[in-house]
Amino acid sequence: MRAIFKKELKSYFLSPIGYVVIGIFLLCFSVFFFLTVFSQGTVDLGGLYYYTALYGLIIIVPILTMRMFAEERKTGTEQLLLTSSVSIFKIVMAKLLAALFVILVTLVISLMFFAIISFLGKPNIVTTLVAMLGFVLISLATLSVGMFASSITENQIIAGIITIAFLIISLFAGNIHQVLANFALIDFYMPFAQGVISIESTISLLLFAFVFISLTIIVLQRRKLVK
Repeated sequence: MRAIFKKELKSYFLSPIGYVVIGIFLLCFSVFFFLTVFSQGTVDLGGLYYYTALYGLIIIVPILTMRMFAEERKTGTEQLLLTSSVSIFKIVMAKLLAALFVILVTLVISLMFFAIISFLGKPNIVTTLVAMLGFVLISLATLSVGMFASSITENQIIAGIITIAFLIISLFAGNIHQVLANFALIDFYMPFAQGVISIESTISLLLFAFVFISLTIIVLQRRKLVK
């Protein structure tokens, strides 16, 4: 598992992908920092992370996940991966955690905005850390969706489109139809953006991630049996 994790990290940081993702994330953070902090005259960074999660993840997640399994399948290395001594569960988790690590790096860098605000006021570090925790959870949930999309096709573009479409539906579900409100991921993130650790939201986001991780494992397991 560690070897696959390192391999995935190298694929992100020895290519433009990781730096493009971090650059786009920081651009989103910068824009929403101006819109939510300077424009509104607040030292609360909850809005910064909320709007970055709402709009940034739709762009970032497909970039991080569309090549996960689609590329392996297209290049023919998937068979070697699936028949290796590493379990499919470990393969899936290694790839998922590597993508999540890129987001964690960006979150650490985003603390510079907290440092900037510290010169202008007295922001609450606990509220900021809770917002970041929620950001990690919603990132995990959305990454699992992208990973599943990548596992069902060998075309990275198609995987990216599927991921974007699903994320738009899941993030804005409450605005699409009232019945879908219970599946709106951004609503689960709302308490964290307000500085509150919600057990219900935490369980919901983890359960969402668990479902798509499980679906990915099932897809790969069936493909392994076919091979």
